[in-house]
Amino acid sequence: MYIQHNSHLSYCTNIHPGETWEQTFQSLKDYTTKVRDKIGNGKPFGLGLRLSNKASIEIFEGDAIQQFKDWLAQENIYVFTMNGFPYHDFHDVVIKDKVHLPDWSTQDRVDYTKRLFDLLSAILPKGMEGGISTSPLSYKYWHNGDKEINELKQEACTNLAEIVCHLATIKEKTGQILHLDIEPEPDGVIETSTEFVDYYKEYFLKSGVELVMETLGYSHEEAKASMIEHIQLCYDICHFAVGYEDSETVVSRMAENGIKIGKIQISAALKAAWNSTNVDSVKENLKTFDELTYLHQTVIKKTNGSIENHQDLGTALEVMSDSENVELRTHFHVPVFVDEFYLLKSTQSDVVELLNLWNDKPFTQHLEVETYTWDVLPPELKVDVVDSICRELNWVSKIIEQ
Repeated sequence: MYIQHNSHLSYCTNIHPGETWEQTFQSLKDYTTKVRDKIGNGKPFGLGLRLSNKASIEIFEGDAIQQFKDWLAQENIYVFTMNGFPYHDFHDVVIKDKVHLPDWSTQDRVDYTKRLFDLLSAILPKGMEGGISTSPLSYKYWHNGDKEINELKQEACTNLAEIVCHLATIKEKTGQILHLDIEPEPDGVIETSTEFVDYYKEYFLKSGVELVMETLGYSHEEAKASMIEHIQLCYDICHFAVGYEDSETVVSRMAENGIKIGKIQISAALKAAWNSTNVDSVKENLKTFDELTYLHQTVIKKTNGSIENHQDLGTALEVMSDSENVELRTHFHVPVFVDEFYLLKSTQSDVVELLNLWNDKPFTQHLEVETYTWDVLPPELKVDVVDSICRELNWVSKIIEQ
């Protein structure tokens, strides 16, 4: 939906199950129209669309795209952003680190991303900017040492440069500005804002520029400008909060380095603090979130202020009782409108902080609520999914309208 600063707010449809295009389209009819009816106020309703690789192939068959465009127009719904991170099925299967497959060293990831952009170009309203978020290149624990990580980064540069060329060609034909938004995540090859800037400047802009120049016939400056326009940052608030990154520092770091922020994914992480008297009770509360479907990378903070990374919540629970450990944050997308869960809390304050920064000085037109863990929440926290989505969007709207 339209909000101030000529921007758009919606939710990501990865909350709804669906591997095929038929299943995905049906979920939009079943759920998204109900969300629109509850909060749309008769105005055009923006959408953050997620398609699996399978669905991205099927929608190009027959007249499926035209049918989808007709449906969007009929229902007063428009798509301004898409989630191109999860490639395979995202529900009812064990995903964990497989969410990074295929990574940015592969042509499969390139082809999938191109299809998504071709679709977005076909359905994006005239004059509107479009973006697609994607993975942080790969999962770092798949690669042994700096040498393999460096090789992966170089391969990704070549593939990202191919995306830049694809998007620049679309712009030349249609005038549309489309951008791919890389999403740093704990245990990704790119985890932090510092790592993002380092990769962007020391790898991507240096290694990819010659390919863009050669393919498009651009000068060095034209190629660099195109790369900056078409590859941006996806600021997932949950991910940066897990790593204890300060919102103002991240936003300033991007601006100082001339890197654009393409999308804010509005999400909150689960956090907990304890002492020697309640550590066992806090641990019991956390165990209800230690589930088998998604990867819940966890960071433990110690009394001296240092942090310790764990690949999943389960291993962090094993060391909680160590006397020097006092707090943890875990990659579990909890509802943004709730601040407390039993003896636990969320990083909701990070959401408020970033949205206030955006409100004072908007640095992107795309805001997308991304809470996808409803199915694996403890039973006491589960409510009707439509009501939950509406509550999240309404909560965010109140924050940015203050």
